[in-house]
Amino acid sequence: MPDFAYVARDGSGRRVTGVISAANQREVLGTLAGRSLFPLQVDTSVAEAAQRRSTRRVKPQLIATVYAQLAGLLRSGVPLLRSLQVLKQQTSHRGLVEILSQVYNDVEEGTTLAEAMAQHPRAFGEMAVSMVRAGGEGGFLEDALLRVAEFTEQQADMKGRTLGAMAYPIFLGVTGTVVVLILIVFFVPRFEELFARLREKGELPAITDGLLMTSHFLGRWGWLPLLLLVGLVVYLRKQLQTERGKALRDSWQIKIPIAGNIFLNLAVARFCRILGTLLHNGVPILRSMEISATGTGNRVLGKAINEAAENISAGQSLAKPLAASGHFPVTVTEMIAVAEESNTLDTVLNEIADGLERRTWRQMDLMVRLLEPIMLLILAGVILMVVIALLLPVMKMATTI
Repeated sequence: MPDFAYVARDGSGRRVTGVISAANQREVLGTLAGRSLFPLQVDTSVAEAAQRRSTRRVKPQLIATVYAQLAGLLRSGVPLLRSLQVLKQQTSHRGLVEILSQVYNDVEEGTTLAEAMAQHPRAFGEMAVSMVRAGGEGGFLEDALLRVAEFTEQQADMKGRTLGAMAYPIFLGVTGTVVVLILIVFFVPRFEELFARLREKGELPAITDGLLMTSHFLGRWGWLPLLLLVGLVVYLRKQLQTERGKALRDSWQIKIPIAGNIFLNLAVARFCRILGTLLHNGVPILRSMEISATGTGNRVLGKAINEAAENISAGQSLAKPLAASGHFPVTVTEMIAVAEESNTLDTVLNEIADGLERRTWRQMDLMVRLLEPIMLLILAGVILMVVIALLLPVMKMATTI
């Protein structure tokens, strides 16, 4: 039998935690009731959850289709378990079949759909889980699933468009780097004997001497910087899996020149769209703020939103704490302030999201267009330096003959 970790309170209100072996969550709840404990949280234990999580990654477009199909089945009156079974049977993706099977088993044992989805973070993101949880609690699960499907499709399209736009600059960078390294490692050493006399006289140009030293180093020890680079990448990937690493990554991400503004605007647009959707469906604003904070995709922005939620609970407006955080554009906070006064916050938030996304896409397109000539200039400059370093000694030798 699986192990379940629980958090509960006894008759005196004292917090109690522990682990119970049971067939399902219902049995755990019955056991806790027999012990006069009031359960606050019951989850599969960490070890058990780790074993049950699927390690397969599923494409976002496929997950978006699952959300939309599940919403359609539920809207047609098909029960949740039957809907999950239908989706599991009709998919041909092995990883998705495995995930849906585990979600089906968890729901059958009494777990909510959101909790079952949360066991598979590689397939279902934090935003999706939060939206489904709110939809289940507020009675608009079908609308929540449709909105999550739309968000997932938008993010997948955005990622695809970005990668497509960056393909040519990346090709230029990789090809240019390989060409320059081949020139330095294999072509430059052939001139060393030719320049030996100038070096003995101390007349070898500094740029040429530096190029020859670089060629020697890369020819003999080129594996060392490559090894250090691989080690650095492995170390950074490991650090970025921690909460501290993710927070630092999100902080640096929005501080990158030009690109940082794009990342920030996209995160703000996601926040506005999710918050507007939840408010439109009648979710209380504090609960909506909590969910939208996890849906931004940026922990720095999420922290600012949670702090704003604390101010709202103290009776303040939403616009002031958001403006005080320094992460929200002035135009956004001004529109939110006006919307609060006119009681049209849910509508205005979606309009803000639409406008931010349009402006951000224009900025991204412009940045990509500028990136191509900039990279060409950089590569041309590097190759020109190599050519100059090789031609200067030749010209000096020709004038001394």
